[in-house]
Amino acid sequence: MNVFRLCGDLSHLLAIIILLAKMWKTQSCAGISGKSQVLFALVFTTRYLDLFTVFFSVYNTVMKVIFLTASYATVYLIFLKFKGSYDRENDSFRVEFLLVPVAGLSFLENYDFTPLEILWTFSIYLESVAILPQLFMISKTGEAETITTHYLFFLGLYRALYIVNWVWRYHFEGFSDKIAIVAGVVQTIFFCDFFYLYFTKVLKGKKLSLPMPV
Repeated sequence: MNVFRLCGDLSHLLAIIILLAKMWKTQSCAGISGKSQVLFALVFTTRYLDLFTVFFSVYNTVMKVIFLTASYATVYLIFLKFKGSYDRENDSFRVEFLLVPVAGLSFLENYDFTPLEILWTFSIYLESVAILPQLFMISKTGEAETITTHYLFFLGLYRALYIVNWVWRYHFEGFSDKIAIVAGVVQTIFFCDFFYLYFTKVLKGKKLSLPMPV
């Protein structure tokens, strides 16, 4: 544990809290991609299968439970409690274009060819692209609510801080995880345009808009 990983975890947690609070306060999931949230739920499910078999620390266990619970709570709010406000028409990203190559890559490139290790690798690869349906939805609708952009900012910040965490660990501990590092870099790249627009528009009180998809 180091300060960058801790800040990354807190940023991730804050992003989820912002999203849940937004939906609960407005009683609506408008502007939120249900497909991205299902992918994130799948990420946590496949990553934390060792929750009841391997114990690292109280902190690790608590965070796993929080992220699992929050991800399924988000999916519940979108598809059940607030389903009337879910924008299915604009949440149209073809997730099979993500799941199939990610599943194939997890079988080809992993640390150990065992079910748990393959599923863990799958979760790492999937997390790097799980935000794409949300970004696609924003591009398609032409703009996003300010609270949604705050959620995306802290989610992207979490990945950026984790990259610094890996650099720190390599420098001071001699430890590296090339799968997690590469996936984290890929995910952060997806956020680069968003970060620029966030600082130049959202923080100045303007609505975020992304280019329409081709």
